[in-house]
Amino acid sequence: MKLSSTLRAALVALMAFTGLAVSTAARADSGFVTLTIYKAGWFIGGSGGSGVLTFRGRSYRLSTGGLDYGLVFGGSKTVLRGRVSNINRPSDVAGVYGAAGAGLALGRGARAIVLTNQKGAVLELTGHQVGLMANADLSGLAITMQ
Repeated sequence: MKLSSTLRAALVALMAFTGLAVSTAARADSGFVTLTIYKAGWFIGGSGGSGVLTFRGRSYRLSTGGLDYGLVFGGSKTVLRGRVSNINRPSDVAGVYGAAGAGLALGRGARAIVLTNQKGAVLELTGHQVGLMANADLSGLAITMQ
């Protein structure tokens, strides 16, 4: 069976592209993140904080900020720790992460969340929240490198 040279070239290009995509994903690495986020609101809420990314033996300072829309009442401090995966460089952590959720903190409560940004970085975080906070909202969290 004879294949035209155009079809053969297209198949070779497709195989090369597929191999490149697989090798890029295979090279993706992971790191460790700690975030401290302060949140307050009365119908519309805001949050801000800081954190540290540990990646390939080095530490990088992070800043966080965000808005919450929906039912938001009170204030809280949340400390989250966990893994960030699917990153090739520290700057891949920077970006906007979105989530919908509901929560209640009366004193101290546990938190767990998985977030993804536009670069494909995945944050898997757990921690605790302290304060008086009730929320059922859509929220966005922006992380920037300092």
